Amino acid sequence: MTIKNTMTRANSSWLREELLHLLSVSATLSGLCITVVALMNAFAKEITTVSVVDDIFAICALLFLICMYLIFTALRMKNTHRLNNVVNLIDLLFLLAMTSMTLAGFVMVYTIW
Repeated sequence: MTIKNTMTRANSSWLREELLHLLSVSATLSGLCITVVALMNAFAKEITTVSVVDDIFAICALLFLICMYLIFTALRMKNTHRLNNVVNLIDLLFLLAMTSMTLAGFVMVYTIW
């Protein structure tokens, strides 16, 4: 076994662990977004800002769900070039969903409650 093979295996193992952690976090945050949408619809239907905020949370849940599907796909990929592209897409979608979720949380706190 050469040093290059050892480094490739170490990087592959690290990437797999990172994807598995991101899978768990994406699933949890998707569930959290759906919970927020359900609670907002149950308690504050008459406020118009609620409609915008719960739409943002629903979109975030969808983005986290897409991240989960892409992670499942990435975990099974053998082609490293395609894998790198999918991982970059996962990172982009995850950060977009997290940022949107945070902004929606601020809007919710400062306009609704």
